[in-house]
Amino acid sequence: MPAATGPYILGIDIGTSGMRAEVFDADVRPVPGLAAKTSRSPGSSPDGGSFFDAEKHFEEFIALIDRVAAAAAKRGIEIDAVGWCAFWHGIVGVDEHGKATTQLLTWADRRSREFTPRLKERFDEAETHRRTGAHFHSSFWPAKLLWFRERHADAWRRTARWCSFSDMIATRIFGECVTSISMASATGVFDQRKATWDSELLRYLKVKRASLPRIAADPETISLNKKYARRWPALAHAKWLPAIGDGAADHLGSYGVSPHTASLMIGTSAAMRIAFEGDVPAEIPEGLWCYRIDGTRVIVGGALSDGGNLRTKIRKMFHLPKDCEALIAEREPDDNLVVIPFFFGERSTGYDEDARGAIVGMTAEHDGIDVLRAAMEGIAFRLADICERLETVTEIKTIVASSGGLRSSPAWRQITADALGRDLTIHDADGTSLRGAVLYAREKLMS
Repeated sequence: MPAATGPYILGIDIGTSGMRAEVFDADVRPVPGLAAKTSRSPGSSPDGGSFFDAEKHFEEFIALIDRVAAAAAKRGIEIDAVGWCAFWHGIVGVDEHGKATTQLLTWADRRSREFTPRLKERFDEAETHRRTGAHFHSSFWPAKLLWFRERHADAWRRTARWCSFSDMIATRIFGECVTSISMASATGVFDQRKATWDSELLRYLKVKRASLPRIAADPETISLNKKYARRWPALAHAKWLPAIGDGAADHLGSYGVSPHTASLMIGTSAAMRIAFEGDVPAEIPEGLWCYRIDGTRVIVGGALSDGGNLRTKIRKMFHLPKDCEALIAEREPDDNLVVIPFFFGERSTGYDEDARGAIVGMTAEHDGIDVLRAAMEGIAFRLADICERLETVTEIKTIVASSGGLRSSPAWRQITADALGRDLTIHDADGTSLRGAVLYAREKLMS
């Protein structure tokens, strides 16, 4: 393999299960020895909480970059650009200095679900969905902001800005609370057609525009402030793009933007998406979401709350071995045994806050393998519903599966392909979100 040559791009992927950072060369090849990662799961609470301690999470991010930047400096490598992505829908309150005033909530935090009916009573949900690309649901910001305002009034008063975790990082390392069109587009308080914060929702939520991050122009770059430029000499002159959403990065890293290609991901949760150049669809399919990759590209899809997390839960519930692929593949489908995959709540396609998972039709003859297979089928049929709705936007000719969950499970791959009624193209590379963030940076800064 030819030696790595610059310009060098640092890729960063901030997910809900961990963070990764790695340096890539001009040909988007990883530079050996310049990578680091951390693993951490959100905390939880019996009332539906899913959260991080935002300050500890920030410290872990800084420590991660410390490791990669020090290794690069030791080898005399100067980073030219940074492309990064972060989990969509997260929200944290910060003060004027970027210090957290609240927990960092993930999309899975359901403690605000009692406020969803209030939003539905106040607004025409169909019209709001057409405008913002989001249904009313606890996974988005509107319900969470109401929850903060009414259940945590002290934190509400102390908060100067509401932002995603990557925006909190930006406040601290750049000196400005700035976000991307991509991150803003998945909050549920963003007008997809005007590409700005949604005025109607902000008025109702009593949130001023100044209390939200500035949305950067496309492709605006930012530089480290003096403190972090001194701390990370290898990054002192690097151009940073604002972080994009991890779902957008995963799509870019799986295949790229093609109107007839869908990306399919089953990780902790599951999702299916299409992306294309051009305008937001005149009618966004009911039950799906519509966000932006940037100012000119749109991404439409559906996300399930149950995915690999349900597989893990059933394995533990029935004490199944971790490697039970052969047993699953041997079982014939049983139409009388059905698993309704809402154990972790429902997002697409019904966005029902009260949805519950269920195992239906189980008899004494069934065992854990039967239940696990039925759960995989249940998730596959939900993805098939999303696919059918996506095809009202564009014809899907190819489906690229990028997640480790499907790559590691031939049985689940076949079950999903059967439910979709078409073959899947498997993307063999790991870290598609990280790769997508790097490809995005190279496209925007080096093309």
